[in-house]
Amino acid sequence: MKILWLTWKDHKHPAAGGAEVISRELTTRLAADGHRVTLLTCGYAGAPRQEMIDGVQVIRIGSNRYAHPLQASFHYLRRLQNKFDIVIEEVNAAPYFSVFFGKQAKRFLFYHHLEREVWLHEAPAPVNYLGYYLLEPIATKILSRAKVPLITVSESTKQDLAKYGFDPRQTHIISEGIELEPVKNLEQADKYARPTMLSLGAMRAMKRTLDQVKAFEIAKKSLPDLELKVAGDSSGPYGKQVLDYIQASPHGQDITYLGRVSKEHKLELMRRSHLIGVTSVKEGWGLIVTEAASQGTPSVAYDVPGLRDSVRHGQTGLITSPQPAALAGGIVKLLRDTPLYDRLRHAGWQWSKQITFEQSYKDLKSAIGIV
Repeated sequence: MKILWLTWKDHKHPAAGGAEVISRELTTRLAADGHRVTLLTCGYAGAPRQEMIDGVQVIRIGSNRYAHPLQASFHYLRRLQNKFDIVIEEVNAAPYFSVFFGKQAKRFLFYHHLEREVWLHEAPAPVNYLGYYLLEPIATKILSRAKVPLITVSESTKQDLAKYGFDPRQTHIISEGIELEPVKNLEQADKYARPTMLSLGAMRAMKRTLDQVKAFEIAKKSLPDLELKVAGDSSGPYGKQVLDYIQASPHGQDITYLGRVSKEHKLELMRRSHLIGVTSVKEGWGLIVTEAASQGTPSVAYDVPGLRDSVRHGQTGLITSPQPAALAGGIVKLLRDTPLYDRLRHAGWQWSKQITFEQSYKDLKSAIGIV
C-alpha cells in the first residue's frame, strides 16, 4: 500500500511530544511491513526539505504552524494527488481538510484530542477565544460531514467528537503504547528515602504545572517530609511564572527544579518517585501516566478527558476534581494509605504491560483495513 500521513510535526521537530512518538512508531512499522509511507509535515529551522527516516519518506512544507496546512494542501494537489491508496490526516487545531480531496484513496482522520480548552490556555487573546468558540468548532463540524472513518486514542475523545457529528460506529480507538520497558518487578523501583512527588513535562499553561506546585504546598501541611521534583523545559513566560513561584514558596527548600532531563534521568525519576501529579487541561490519553505506571509509580491526576482514561480511578491511580486542593487531598490519601498505594501501584504496573506499540500497530491495521 502507498500511504500518506499528514501531521504538522514529525518526531524531530523541536516542539515534538507524545503524539509524534505515536506517529513515528506507527509509520516506521508500516514501512517495515513493506508499505510505502510518506509523511507530509511542517518544516523548522535547519530541517531538510526531504529526507528518508527509518524507511519513511519525510516531506516538510513551510515553517509556520498555521500557514503550513494550506501550503501542504497545495503541495499535495500539485505533486501528490492520485498517488496514494490511503491518506491519514492527523488533526491538531489547524486541519488540512484532506478528506475533501483525493477521494480515490481511502481517507481517515486521526485525532488525539480536540484542542478546545487548550486554546484558552495557550493562544493569545483574541485568537484564543476565536479558536475556542468559532474556529475549531466550525472546522470540526465541517470535517465530520465527510463521513470518513475516525481513529482516536481514548473513549473521551470519541465522545467529544461524537458531539460534532462523527459517527461512533465509524470510530476506531487504538492503544497509544509507550517507549519504556516496564520494570521486571516492583522491587526494582527503589524509591527515594523521603516521600517524593514528581512533576514531569514541559511547563506550558495547558499542563498547569503551577497547580502541581500549589498542591504540593497544601499536601506538605499533612506530610511534612514530602518533597517535589520538577523536571521539564521552563522556557517561555509560563515557565518563568512557575520558577518565580517556586523561588518565593515557603517550601522552596523541598522543591528541586531539574530543568530538561535526559531519557535516562527521566526513567530514574519515574522509577524512584512515589507518585506523579498530572494536571493537564486535557490529553488524548496521557502517556506520562502509563510511562510512570510502567516504572512502579502511580498517578494522581485531574478529572479531564484523556487522564480519566489513562488513570482508572481507585484501581491504578487517583482522579481528583481539577483544583490544587483536591489534588493535594489525593496525594495525602495515596501516601498515607500503604495498602491502597501498593494495590494501585501493582495494578498500574500490570496494566502498563498491555499498552504497547505492538498493540497500537495491530489496532491501526485493523482500523485502516490492511494486513
